Amino acid sequence: MHKPCIGLLWLGLLSGCQYAGSGPAQGPGNNGIPVASSPSGKTLQAFADEAALDRLLAKWEADADEFRSRNYGGPVMPPPELLESVASDEEMASAIDALLSGEMEADSVTNVQTAGVDEGGIVKQHGDHLVILRRGRLFTIGLGGDSLRPISAVDAFAPDIDPGAGAWYDEMLVSDDTVVVIGYSYQRGGTEIGLFDLDAGGVLRYRATYHLRSNDYYASNNSASRLIGNQLIFYTPLSINPQSLREKTFYPALRRWQGEAASADFQRILPATRIYQGDGNLKPGRDGVALHTVTRCDLSKPEMRCDSTGVIGLNGRVFYVSADSVYIWTISQRSEAGDANRSSVFRMPLDGSAPSMLQTTGTPPNQLSFLQDKDGHLNVLVTAQGDGEGMWSSERTMGGTALLRVPLEKFGDAAAVTDASDYQPLPPISRYNPQNRFIGDWLVYGGAGVSGNGYALRYTQRQSPRMLPLQHRVERIEALGRDAIIIGSAGSDLHFTSVALGRDEAQVGARYVRPDAAQGETRTHGFFYKRQSAQEGIVGLPIVMWTPRGMQRYLDQSAAVLYLRNRELQLTPIGELSASPETAVDDGCRASCVDWYGNARPLFIGDRVFALMGYELVEGSLREGRISERRRIDYAPTTPRLNIAY
Repeated sequence: MHKPCIGLLWLGLLSGCQYAGSGPAQGPGNNGIPVASSPSGKTLQAFADEAALDRLLAKWEADADEFRSRNYGGPVMPPPELLESVASDEEMASAIDALLSGEMEADSVTNVQTAGVDEGGIVKQHGDHLVILRRGRLFTIGLGGDSLRPISAVDAFAPDIDPGAGAWYDEMLVSDDTVVVIGYSYQRGGTEIGLFDLDAGGVLRYRATYHLRSNDYYASNNSASRLIGNQLIFYTPLSINPQSLREKTFYPALRRWQGEAASADFQRILPATRIYQGDGNLKPGRDGVALHTVTRCDLSKPEMRCDSTGVIGLNGRVFYVSADSVYIWTISQRSEAGDANRSSVFRMPLDGSAPSMLQTTGTPPNQLSFLQDKDGHLNVLVTAQGDGEGMWSSERTMGGTALLRVPLEKFGDAAAVTDASDYQPLPPISRYNPQNRFIGDWLVYGGAGVSGNGYALRYTQRQSPRMLPLQHRVERIEALGRDAIIIGSAGSDLHFTSVALGRDEAQVGARYVRPDAAQGETRTHGFFYKRQSAQEGIVGLPIVMWTPRGMQRYLDQSAAVLYLRNRELQLTPIGELSASPETAVDDGCRASCVDWYGNARPLFIGDRVFALMGYELVEGSLREGRISERRRIDYAPTTPRLNIAY
């Protein structure tokens, strides 16, 4: 009989417990959540009409204990006019079906979590052109006819917008001939969406700018935007507090930029009949309450139109986008005396159908902690305590570690609860900068806090995790086809360790050490693996010279891109493409003048190999097993006048 560990898991007292086969618990867990199965097939309920929502809001506003002690001055603004729902559930469902059936093209130059679900990034391919977003500008580079030449450059914002000090433009997507730039403006009311036309010759022309009311979306690891087919998807939380209630600023709303940031131009895109309530006992003055909103925008027509679905729940910042749903993890109660966070996870289908939820325990470190698998289960690596994905929050966790695995049918209404037996206790992940990745049938995880071990778990079978002895920290975990690579530092050196993920066993393969180096990019998009066969491929990763200055090394150094050949898990260096020494030329930057999302990427396009590093694009030549520089271009703006052809 295995000793039950679930009651001790969130206290971090795992010694003496077996990591697998704990069996179902006989009572409530130590967090006080009762052990009960959720009613199958139930979903959350939407408000019947605007009057029903207004009654709840009036109740919140009338709560003397929560509001009378606060002095929220200023005028009470009327809610924005309600825009008729325009996004097509049928078109979204068609895109999801194509993605799930494998009919949708999944190739991308972006290292994404879910194939076919593109993520906002700094470089995208569009036919024979690359589109690059850097320092508040868009650039195109032609690749056709064995060429490499800059074509055009435009500001990443409207010609009549002054970005000022409070605007950032950090994510970009391409849908057909439309380039989408996603940013955030503190001055203009939230997420800023710029649309640009891209013609067959690679010339960019500004089309329109929209503002989507939202709180700040920035996360140190996750991207705010996704693209499935021609459907642009955002997750945007909006805080509900005494002030936002009074000023009616918690409704998602859309505005087309007309030359001024007029609040009256916002049109509400979330009717009460698409707002769902996850917990009926919340009070904005007492609890951290948010309207968690998934917004879909149709990019197939000249005029962008959007609609939203929202759930009222506790605050939370970890979200994951599968092929058909957005999952949002919220923290229901902060832990005390080392107990686990009480939490909930919402499942919001992208086809417009009703959301559902589960009461849960603990917190996932980041979006890579999730996997909706092909067998109809949600798998989530959770730690006892964590703060989600706000800026730098995902780098800190505390307490024990477990794998939550539940069938999707278990999601239901607000009464749906996970069982203790749904959690498999695991060896603890690092408290600093935890790393995890689902690869094939395996979960691989570890941490950057200290050198030591990683772990691999066959997540479908509740087997004991396999320990992976390492000689370095775990700072990045990526897929090498069906296998894995773990990357991390030891002293001033950067280590690459391959991991074989077989049918029943996981074991360390080979190791390569690059002396005096560190990763030049911490986000997943900085890595790319070009698969050439089941057993062979090429790894690309930006690196910088190692310095003891922590994150500062990523912001002020020129990078190189290191390439390794993987052949049956043997890692062999095949060369580096390096940036030229940075010059002091002023590029006239007006927005996003710090590369928070990085500025270096390895790119594999057909048989060609590239390295994007700042304002340089270097093409490599792969001959006799070595990469050497073939040519390079510098696409930096040479004049303050934009909307130019080079």
